[in-house]
Amino acid sequence: MTVPEIKVNDIDKFLGSQMIDSEGFRPNVGIILANDNGQVLWAKRIGHNAWQFPQGGIQYGETPEQALFRELREEVGLLPEHVQIIAQTKGWLRYRLPHRYIRSDSDPICIGQKQKWFLLKLTASAQNIQLDLSDPPEFDHWQWVSYWYPLGQVVNFKRDVYRKAMVELCMQLPQQSSENSSKM
Repeated sequence: MTVPEIKVNDIDKFLGSQMIDSEGFRPNVGIILANDNGQVLWAKRIGHNAWQFPQGGIQYGETPEQALFRELREEVGLLPEHVQIIAQTKGWLRYRLPHRYIRSDSDPICIGQKQKWFLLKLTASAQNIQLDLSDPPEFDHWQWVSYWYPLGQVVNFKRDVYRKAMVELCMQLPQQSSENSSKM
């Protein structure tokens, strides 16, 4: 699968190794990891009662696919050989951060994320999932949940992006069931 690269002329400013585009959005990848039963990995952020899909910023010089595999390793301990890319969103999906999360003293100011979402199938044992490979870890617990469960659980400001990504990717889900398509 070919993934488009981010060109340097598409990026206006950098914040360390994190890029911020001219509109204040940080390029990011979102990861929906499915098992053979069509369930998806749902992870709890360490120290919070907030659950989400793995995600992370695209660093300068990385393609979205390279960022996907880096984040997958850092956050859940999986290697490229543990998964198969099933699909990705056609374009970037954006969400704005609530004002309380915007660091107005940073330059450039990041007002939100623009995300390329990937649907992956776990091809290895779930025993390969490790949450403690990064310091500090991003997550402290994970579970398999039904495909549409995250929509009712994710923090409100991410809900629309989750819905758009999940609707676009759901038809490619392994073991697609009529329950999945009826929730769109």
